[in-house]
Amino acid sequence: MNQLSAPAQFIDSVADYFDSLIPQATDDQLFAAGYLRGHFDLAVGSLEVSAEPFDKPQLCHWVEQSLAKAIAGGELTADDEQHVQQLWQQVQKL
Repeated sequence: MNQLSAPAQFIDSVADYFDSLIPQATDDQLFAAGYLRGHFDLAVGSLEVSAEPFDKPQLCHWVEQSLAKAIAGGELTADDEQHVQQLWQQVQKL
């Protein structure tokens, strides 16, 4: 497997996972998925624009940095933060 196929598989798996939540998730889960997907897509886009090869750990690190900055900026309530963090833990296992 080349260096770019692993993150591409992970990105596809995450997108599929988010899509699979839509018909069955609670409102809180849908909010968390949409919020997290925004941070995830931003990280993917930023890494792709850099035109440098990247891997799953780098992508996860970017997402974590983005989430930490948003949380520190007060973007989420404590409950929303908990939902987002729980979902992020699940996503990283994909």
